[in-house]
Amino acid sequence: MSVTPLITIFVRHSADCKYIGDEFEKRCRCRKHMRWSMGGKQHRKQAGTRSWVEAEEVKRELGDQLAGRKPEPGAGDELLLSKAIETFNANKEAQGVKPRVRAMYARELKRLQVYSEARGLYTVRQALSIDNLTGLRGTWAKVYPSSWSRLVVQKHLNHFLKFAYNAEWIDRQPKLSPIKVDEPETEPLTDEEYKTLLEHAEGKTAVLIQLMRWSGLAIRDASTLKRTDLVASDGTYRIIRKRTKTKANMYIPIPPDVAKEVLRVLNGNPVYVFWNKQTAASSEYRHAGYMGEQVKKAFDAAKIESSGHMISHRLRSTFAVDLLRKGVPLEHVSKLLGHTSVTTTERHYARWIKGRQDLLDSVVSASWKKKP
Repeated sequence: MSVTPLITIFVRHSADCKYIGDEFEKRCRCRKHMRWSMGGKQHRKQAGTRSWVEAEEVKRELGDQLAGRKPEPGAGDELLLSKAIETFNANKEAQGVKPRVRAMYARELKRLQVYSEARGLYTVRQALSIDNLTGLRGTWAKVYPSSWSRLVVQKHLNHFLKFAYNAEWIDRQPKLSPIKVDEPETEPLTDEEYKTLLEHAEGKTAVLIQLMRWSGLAIRDASTLKRTDLVASDGTYRIIRKRTKTKANMYIPIPPDVAKEVLRVLNGNPVYVFWNKQTAASSEYRHAGYMGEQVKKAFDAAKIESSGHMISHRLRSTFAVDLLRKGVPLEHVSKLLGHTSVTTTERHYARWIKGRQDLLDSVVSASWKKKP
């Protein structure tokens, strides 16, 4: 049998109330509140009324919710948020969603639960109000300095809101305003920066940096490169694999000296080049994060400042911009990067195409001044 926690109604008097000092005075019209202990924590909640009688009704309803005495399936007014999150997570597992993605959902929904319960909101309908969700989003900036990360978090939250609506826990799906991504554009490395970076990188991190610079691979694809992904034929080395993010086929020739450095990497694993996968608990996602940290350490040691949200991405951009500056068509660069649409490539590198045009303009203009 569920036990209802002891809920106490009290009054927060206005500064001019004649009953100030007596928090249990029933006659005044000041705002009523409630407090109780649950799970070893103290909780408070606004009653949403100035009437003691109405506050008693709110107290009764809250007691029923906390004790789970009205468990009507699909009733968002009574269904606890914690139970809804459990159902959502179970559904994602049944769908076959990858563990790392499920972990991301679980983490963000836990933040929603903790934030809501701290405000005394325990049911689905209470917690998924636009007011509560907007307040939750206001806390993201401290946790996620990157606006791109906040955009992804909101995307995950919206999946839960849609699930709650389809389950008829709420009457309508709350619509949060879009998050504007204000990340600075990722800048390519100069030749001098790249040289300095290699001087401050060690071991397989230095090889990984060379591979990313000359192949344009993203950190996850580079760090989990398989030995069979590097193919040699007629003196030419190529990386042939699918990109993890887009599943696009990639066919990337790389310089022989870089390929030979990659082939010399020894990590005790017969399958992967950089990833020494020893246990089933290992994951590509965590290993990519680890290698990304090693690349960042090299950037820090070389005193190369980066304002973008993905430092390792500067190597990928260096590869792309170098090709565009040398006149390689945008369509070819797009294929090499593993983009599914050339529009994506143009969105990130359009200004570098213009830079190439400016260079050609200066060359042609200079020719006009030369005598035959």
